[in-house]
Amino acid sequence: MKKYVWWSTIIAVILIIGAFLLGRFAFPNILAGLPAPELSEGQRGELGIDKNINESTIDQYLNRSDAVYRDLRMLKDPGNYEAIGGDSYLSGFIDGFSVVPLPYIVNVSGLPEEVGNTYTGKTLFSQHSDGSYTANYKESMDILEALFPKDKVIFLMCGGGGYAGMMKKMLVALGWDESRIYDVGGYWYYEGDNNVQVKRTLADGTAVYDFYKVPYHEIDFSSLTEK
Repeated sequence: MKKYVWWSTIIAVILIIGAFLLGRFAFPNILAGLPAPELSEGQRGELGIDKNINESTIDQYLNRSDAVYRDLRMLKDPGNYEAIGGDSYLSGFIDGFSVVPLPYIVNVSGLPEEVGNTYTGKTLFSQHSDGSYTANYKESMDILEALFPKDKVIFLMCGGGGYAGMMKKMLVALGWDESRIYDVGGYWYYEGDNNVQVKRTLADGTAVYDFYKVPYHEIDFSSLTEK
């Protein structure tokens, strides 16, 4: 009887350790000091911006091996973002983020009236009025999973926070784990120590943009197979 109890205890300990290790590898964001995603209050929350990890705190969470960092802006957005105090050009970015333009991934709607329309060309996916998404190309989902790996923590950013919120909504709708995705807000409000400036002003006052500095993910629609 004592021998049976002894072996039962050993098996139970092994199962507990195994469950702990499985959880550690399956959910590293939970066990690695990250606060759970939590919406901000007010208008920022309506955009989807996180309360704890945002423009003010993102410096504390850069360079993680279990994470990817994506800026959703275009290099030059057709929308008039100057009308709401922003910049239609990608004037800078946070070091560690790479750029994946949301308007190339899915058709964008619901922008402020002052901004007008953004890019309306080809997209990897189409968003429908009922909140569903369909792939426009055979490779669309493979590209999405390569850019936003499901086994990583995903930090999303844009100019003011809107594109990042739209991207998070889309990923969750397509099966990504919402607890692993953070909308960290807008670069326009960032005042941290990891700013990479793209915009500079010449002696004559002309603004130029050094886009060669930008780690940019190109989407070549001509090489894709339409559905």
